[in-house]
Amino acid sequence: MASQLKVDTLTGVTTAGSIVVTGEGNSTTTNLQQGLAKTWYLASNSASLTDSFNISSGSDGGTGNYTYNYSNAFSNANYSVSGVCGEGSIFIMFNSSRATGSSNNKIGNTSGSVTDAQNTGQINGDLA
Repeated sequence: MASQLKVDTLTGVTTAGSIVVTGEGNSTTTNLQQGLAKTWYLASNSASLTDSFNISSGSDGGTGNYTYNYSNAFSNANYSVSGVCGEGSIFIMFNSSRATGSSNNKIGNTSGSVTDAQNTGQINGDLA
């Protein structure tokens, strides 16, 4: 018979902010907090947010240049930003700078020219 667990808060026993989860095969573990995306967003080609989590705002800094501000800052700028962009064409998105409270992404096409495009991303790291 399947079980169902309903709780409002999970707290680690030895460290309140750390919960270890046993992985597949019972041979490895992962830290639950480390494995969660801390932000995600879907934005238009002018950085207008369609939907997001932990993103307070987006700004358009010119052609293909977008900055996203976090509602809750990261503890340092050593986090991972990944995302995709465009609809029906091949675009390249790269993270040009990271700060604890925001990141700047640039978008270009395959010929190397910067261009505006719908973009989406997620960020993994440690919140402050």
